[in-house]
Amino acid sequence: MPAHEVRTITRQVQVISVEALDEQSGGLTELLAADPDADPMVVVQSRETLRLLAVAVAQLGERDQLVVQLYYQENRTLAEIGRLLGVTESRVCQLHTRLVGRLRGRMAELASG
Repeated sequence: MPAHEVRTITRQVQVISVEALDEQSGGLTELLAADPDADPMVVVQSRETLRLLAVAVAQLGERDQLVVQLYYQENRTLAEIGRLLGVTESRVCQLHTRLVGRLRGRMAELASG
């Protein structure tokens, strides 16, 4: 595939809303798991989205990365995260809302080149 086609396709990658990850009972892995009947382009886009999300999360602060890990990977509740961080559930909710916005913005920047 020519480089210009790869760049074009990369720009067309659809960003998955981080809130959509909340709605997936199986978590991020199942959301992006390859279905043998899936369109190869969809699989490529999903993998690219996962890569962009990983880059965006890596650019968060240490505390925000911990919130992402606990909430999305370990399926902890906001109350549990609050207890682990020594803050209120309300504060964790604020942190989560802020980091979701930051991730959305960063992923949009990364996807646009």
